[in-house]
Amino acid sequence: MIDFILKNGPVFLLAASRALALLLTLPLFSSRTVNFAAKIALAFSIAFLVFPQLSLKQGNFSVYSPFISPEGNFDMIFVLLLAGEALIGVIIGFYIQIIFSAFSTAGQFFAFQMGFSASEVYDSLSQVENPLLGQYLNLIALLVFMQNNWLQRLFLKGLQTSFHTINAVSIIENSGNLMTFMLKSLTVLFKDALIIALPIMATLFLVNVAVGILGKAAPQMNLLNEGFPILILTSFFIILSLLPVMIDFFTESFEQGFVQIRRLLIKLNSGLE
Repeated sequence: MIDFILKNGPVFLLAASRALALLLTLPLFSSRTVNFAAKIALAFSIAFLVFPQLSLKQGNFSVYSPFISPEGNFDMIFVLLLAGEALIGVIIGFYIQIIFSAFSTAGQFFAFQMGFSASEVYDSLSQVENPLLGQYLNLIALLVFMQNNWLQRLFLKGLQTSFHTINAVSIIENSGNLMTFMLKSLTVLFKDALIIALPIMATLFLVNVAVGILGKAAPQMNLLNEGFPILILTSFFIILSLLPVMIDFFTESFEQGFVQIRRLLIKLNSGLE
């Protein structure tokens, strides 16, 4: 098997570059706490499993055969092909990041009304400072992602299917579909964030209105100091009550996300609008 890999080294490196780019952008694996050597080892392991199914003579990778010499010599064209394969992995991983960003953004929306906007911690998933509620929803989404075997589906089915349906040449030929997909993805991000945060935001708005009316009716009562504990307790109660519904929504978001990725791969492969 090693001799076969060495004989077809360019194909193996193309597969490894796509797998490594996916790992570097995928939530959990993109964290700096995950050793870079482990990422490279996992990427080469994935390429090792997928590599026997790929060939320059037939299949999806056959479009690369005019650009790779029979001797397997490396040149600038091959470097560009590696960059194109890496771009495919980045696209898939970036879209999964967008799904997780919707949950983090939802936490940022209502954390401000709760009074938690100043309490930020470092989020290892998004590599930025994130409010406590945003990271809380991110961790729940990550548990749902792992518990429903979405990670296994992404590597065992999604990535493997991408090797047979899309290549760097089709990305260039159908770049318009890719840009449209990314713009729609950002729209879906804010829509999902608002769906998650709207019940809590609306309830906190009503609580603020009620506190304001009581403050005007009874100025001698110091409701400003009492308002923040009320907001925090109300928010936690709503989050606890809506948690089963949120988990169902997270699961549906991942399902729809994988459907959209599959549709994108089909569009980029066939050029359909």
